[in-house]
Amino acid sequence: MVKTTDITLGIIAKDLKKSPSEALVIGVAQGADGPALLDNPLSAKAAEALADTLGVLGITGASDQVHRLPGLPETGSPVLVLAGTGKPDGNGRASGESLRRAAGSAVRQLAGLSSVTLAFPTADAADVAAVAEGAALGSYSYTEHRSSRNGLKDPVPSVLIHTAVDAKEAQPLLDRALVLGRAVNATRTLVNQPPSHLYPESFADAAKELAKGLPVKVTVWDEKRLEKEGFGGILGVGKGSTRQPRLVKVEYAPAKATRKIALVGKGITFDTGGISIKPALGMGDMKSDMAGAAVVLNTVLAIAGLGLPVKATAWLCIAENMPSGAAQRPADVLTVYGGKTVEVLNTDAEGRLVMADGLVAASLEQPDAIIDVATLTGAQLIALGNRTAGVMGSDDVTGALKSAADRAGELVWPMPLPEELRPSLDSQVADIANIGERHGGMMTAAVFLREFVGKDARGEQIPWAHIDIAGPSFNNGSPYGYTPKQGTGCTVRTLVAYAEDLLSGTGA
Repeated sequence: MVKTTDITLGIIAKDLKKSPSEALVIGVAQGADGPALLDNPLSAKAAEALADTLGVLGITGASDQVHRLPGLPETGSPVLVLAGTGKPDGNGRASGESLRRAAGSAVRQLAGLSSVTLAFPTADAADVAAVAEGAALGSYSYTEHRSSRNGLKDPVPSVLIHTAVDAKEAQPLLDRALVLGRAVNATRTLVNQPPSHLYPESFADAAKELAKGLPVKVTVWDEKRLEKEGFGGILGVGKGSTRQPRLVKVEYAPAKATRKIALVGKGITFDTGGISIKPALGMGDMKSDMAGAAVVLNTVLAIAGLGLPVKATAWLCIAENMPSGAAQRPADVLTVYGGKTVEVLNTDAEGRLVMADGLVAASLEQPDAIIDVATLTGAQLIALGNRTAGVMGSDDVTGALKSAADRAGELVWPMPLPEELRPSLDSQVADIANIGERHGGMMTAAVFLREFVGKDARGEQIPWAHIDIAGPSFNNGSPYGYTPKQGTGCTVRTLVAYAEDLLSGTGA
């Protein structure tokens, strides 16, 4: 059901003619004095002649600008492509993220070609990794439900990276890029699935399918087991639908694990708002309300694919939020796993209800840290826009996530959890209400989630962070860089980088 885009990555160090591709891509920076060619494998004479024509050709070096020109005989490629890398960093170089985006943009816009060589300046292994990741992320399309191609072009299947970095040093970076690319692209595909095809049961099946061949264990709670064990949040949200909810646990537990993390993901396969129904305009985008669960699933699979000595467990809290005669109502009270009661004042604040069950279950296993990921609030978009995720929680975890995101090239921003927001969640009839203060709603939702994070062996709250990806998980605008329309797969790379940082001692 979940198809992933396959791409091969390789290294070429010297003579381009020995491994010719259909297009050779070189970089152009957006310099203060106009466009400037970046270091490239062209002869000095050819590079000088090309540099003199950039302005005439209308090339500025801006990000996402890709120009095709006739190829040069010396390269062996029939097409020469000039790809913008944007403004240089403070050292006058293209940053790692600029290279990642330029590589992704070029590969994305060159769809239809069978092979591409990327000849961006790669001074070190980190630059090679950035270019490789960009290529893997840019080689993506979603055409599963089309009866014909209708002129759509297949993603580039083969990319060579021109670099002086030794192939033996570069190969692990290419391997990592392929693992990350598959994880991000599988996340995108799950998010892009129509709700007619992705619903709780089929999502659980997709998790099993994606896990095949990896050393992970997948456990599924159906509606009967959820009821028997008291997962009232997931059941309460899902009971309005004829398609029953699921809880999926995906566990990677290597024998040499030195750290232990739990990831909890919101998996609302379609969100009508329930009885508190949403406006019709834009409701179709609510197929993406399961992005958090897709992220944590594919993060654990990526960690397993990389063989990191980290025990990583994903909890996918999956339900479909529908209005019906069986649906929960405003003013209902439900009992979350573990016994805490919640007054449901708004059935469209459903994500936090399913997440509450997952957070309690994750806490019982006493991980070193719990991170939950959810398309939780419209308030996130108001506060941080369409491309920046909000991260809240324990300072040590949020700080480590911000550092990991910076390294991965993703946008997150730490937000506070003001204590004055907690009283607004008080209920007259239950332990807590599911909505509170409207202003600062992203933070109020996180304050609610914090109530369900358990304590460690010392009696202190388990280190925890909440990532709200309501905006950056779904792109309704034009494609940019390595990011396609619709599902983006955001946060997978950040969470993998976080796990790697835990092992290096730089994470918390």
